[in-house]
Amino acid sequence: MVNIKRWFRHAFILPWRWRMLFPKAVLGEIEEAVKHSEHQHGGELRFAVENALALGQVWRGISARQRAIDVFSNLRVWDTEQNSGVLIYLLLADREVHIIADRGIAKYVEQVEWDAIAKAMQKEFKRGNFLSGSLQGIEHITVLLATHFPPGADNPNELSNKPVIVKS
Repeated sequence: MVNIKRWFRHAFILPWRWRMLFPKAVLGEIEEAVKHSEHQHGGELRFAVENALALGQVWRGISARQRAIDVFSNLRVWDTEQNSGVLIYLLLADREVHIIADRGIAKYVEQVEWDAIAKAMQKEFKRGNFLSGSLQGIEHITVLLATHFPPGADNPNELSNKPVIVKS
């Protein structure tokens, strides 16, 4: 059954909403935080923001988590030598954050730990603190990865650090 309220949220979200919440300066700070983070562990982070899903996806009941998995694949976050990619995905219309880790990291970090970080980020976003919520989330991920997935002698930057604005 289609959730009509959700469909309306996706249909009528302002197309430039993401720009208001994540202007260039904020995206630049997130990019720097990702770059700094990756020097401290063997993981590769990608940060993606999507304003809303295509209405057909909403109508078919695609969840924010399902979409996060699609974006993980589309951005090729899995395409690292040690399967060490982590996606931080925000779906603004649903007000949800999902963190998806590749299998090389999932062996060491349980999904419940990623979900706790995502929940903390959502809490900050709900307060309107998009920059601090993003930076705190990246910092928590950094600590988690440094503990479970320390950097090796060779720690190349395999994925772009630049945040992605996903277009449905």
